[in-house]
Amino acid sequence: MRKSDKKLDNQIRLALTDVCESALKSLNGFEWLTHSVNYDRFPESLKVVCVFDTNEHLGAFNVSPLSRQLERQIHAEFNALGVKVKNIQGHVFYDTEENCEQFHNGNWARRLQG
Repeated sequence: MRKSDKKLDNQIRLALTDVCESALKSLNGFEWLTHSVNYDRFPESLKVVCVFDTNEHLGAFNVSPLSRQLERQIHAEFNALGVKVKNIQGHVFYDTEENCEQFHNGNWARRLQG
């Protein structure tokens, strides 16, 4: 990773930490989030995964207006960093601890690779 990529990655991590802290306070069942990116294909490869505890909580979140609010917050953080993505929905994904446990034995590293 180039020095400039590492600097941008740290900025993205800090911005998403703010989003995460806000979501922990306001979203029922929200647990954590992470991001991944291939800087050779940036920003198209930028991916944010938001993790909820159960499929039930994720389902309730998905049908609420809060899902678009979370995506708008992530998009605003990216814009503040100068990271321009056309369609934020193509960069934000959702998952659950329940699914990871069921399909990958709780191994998030393996689950996030696929």
